Amino acid sequence: MTDRPDPLAEWRALERLSADEARPEAVAKRRAKGYRTARENLAALVDEGSFVEYGRAVVAAQRGRRALEELRASTPADGVVTGLATINARAFGAAAAGAVVVVNDYTVLAGTQGFFHHVKIDRALAVARARRLPVVMFVEGGGGRPGDVDVKVANSGLTVPTFATWAGLSGVVPRIAVANGYCFAGNAALLGCADITIATRSSWIGMAGPAMIEGGGLGSYHPKEIGPAAQLASNGVLDLVVADELEASAAARQLLGYFQGRLETWSQAEQAPLRDALPTDRRFSYRARPIIARVVDEGSFRELRRDYGGSVITGLARLEGRPVGVLANDTRVLGGALDAAASEKAARFLQLLDSFGIPLLSLCDTPGFMVGPKSEAEAAVRRMSRLFIAGARFRPRFVCVFLRKGYGLGAMAMAGGSLHRPDLTVAWPQGEFGAMGLEGAVRLGYQRELAAAGGAEAREQLFRRLVGELYERGKAAEVASYMELDAVIDPAETRDVAASVLSRGAPQGRGGVDAARRLVDSW
Repeated sequence: MTDRPDPLAEWRALERLSADEARPEAVAKRRAKGYRTARENLAALVDEGSFVEYGRAVVAAQRGRRALEELRASTPADGVVTGLATINARAFGAAAAGAVVVVNDYTVLAGTQGFFHHVKIDRALAVARARRLPVVMFVEGGGGRPGDVDVKVANSGLTVPTFATWAGLSGVVPRIAVANGYCFAGNAALLGCADITIATRSSWIGMAGPAMIEGGGLGSYHPKEIGPAAQLASNGVLDLVVADELEASAAARQLLGYFQGRLETWSQAEQAPLRDALPTDRRFSYRARPIIARVVDEGSFRELRRDYGGSVITGLARLEGRPVGVLANDTRVLGGALDAAASEKAARFLQLLDSFGIPLLSLCDTPGFMVGPKSEAEAAVRRMSRLFIAGARFRPRFVCVFLRKGYGLGAMAMAGGSLHRPDLTVAWPQGEFGAMGLEGAVRLGYQRELAAAGGAEAREQLFRRLVGELYERGKAAEVASYMELDAVIDPAETRDVAASVLSRGAPQGRGGVDAARRLVDSW
C-alpha cells in the first residue's frame, strides 16, 4: 500500500510558512527599522491563546505571474492578519471581551491592499457587524496594490466594499485604528474613518503616497515629508500619539476597555484639595488636568486629541469603575474660550460618547466662544454650531459642573446647549455667570455712564464698581436662587455628586443633588 501524505502534517507545514520564524530576512529588515512584526503586534494586543485566525492560507492573487510556492513564502496571508480574539477578558469577562482584529503586515508587499487582502478584511468586518463586535485595526501600508493579475471579475477595482463597510460601522461598534510607519492612500482612509485614531511618533500618513503625488504632477516627495504624526496630531487627525507599536497596543487595549464595561476595583484620590484648586484671583488661569485626575478614578483618565483645539480637554475615564467621558476647559489656552477647532473637537467627542452610551462629565470654565474676524475666518459659525447639534442629540447621562466662569453661548454649549440640558447642572461657589464676560458687558452696556464719569481715574473707579455689581449678580448662589442651576456644591463633593448621576444609576430627571444623594443613600 502506497503511503499517503498526512493532511494535518501538510497543513502544519503550510501554516509555518506564514510564521515569523519562516521569514528571517523579512523579519530582520523590519526590526532593523525598530518596528515589530504584525504577529508580534497581534500578540501584544489580544489575550494569550484567544486568537482564531481567518484566511491564514491566503496568498496574493498573482498565481498568473508567480509560482504558488513563491507566493506562499513571500506573500503569506496576503499581507493582513485577521480574526477573532478576546481583549481584556481578565478585566471584563470573556463575554464582553470579544473583538475582531485586523493587522496589516508591511513585510508583505509593503502592506498594500490586494484582492484577497480586501476579501479578508471584508469578511472580518461582516462578522463584526453581525456579532456587534468592536474592531481594532493596524493600518500600516502603501494603499492599493497593482499586479494582482489573477483578478478577472473586476477592472477598475472601484467596487471594493471595504471602505463603505468600515465607514458603515460608525456608531454600530467601536473602531480603533493604529498607524505606524508609512500609511498612505486606502490605508490612511481606513485610519481616518475610525472612531479613535492612534499613531506612533514614527508615522507618516497621507491620502496619497509619493508615487501617486508624483504621478499627478504635484512634485516629488520623500515619504517622510508626507503627514508626519506630530503635524496630524496638531490638526486633529490623530486622537493619540504614542512612542512605539508596543505602547500603541497597550493604548488600544485601554481605550477599548472604556467600551467594554465596568471595572470591579478602583481607587480615588483625596477630594478635599479641590477646595483650593482654583486661584484666589478670578482672572488667573490654572491647570485643569490635575482637577480631572482627582475627580475621576485614580489613573483612569486617557486624554484624546491633546494637541488640537487646546482650549478644551477631552478624554475617557472612569467613575467608580464605570466609563465616562470628560469634557473640560483649559483656561491656560485662550482663557478657556472655545475657538472653532475646540468646538469641533468637543462636538466629535460628544458624538462618540453618544454612539456608545457613555455618560459625560463637563467641567466648565469659559468666557464663551472665541470671537473676532480671525475666528470667523476659521468658519466659526459652522464649526461652533456643531457643538450645539451634538449637545442637543446627546442621549446618555450628563452632568455639568461649573468650576468658575460660565459666560455666553460658549458656556451653554459646554452644557449641551442650555444650563437645563444636562441631567444635573451644578457650580462650585466660585461660579460666575452672565450673557457675556463682565468687563465686556460693562463696556458695552454702560458706555454713556462711563463717558460721563469725567477723567480716567473716575471712569476706572466706575468701571470697577459696575463690574463688581455684575459679579455679585452673577455669582453661583444668586444664579441658583433663580433655579438656573440645580445646586451649588462643595468642590470636594464633585466626584460624589457626579457619580450619583453618572455612575450609580440615579434617574435622569432633574431632581438636584439632594434628591440624587437620597436615592443613593437608600440603596
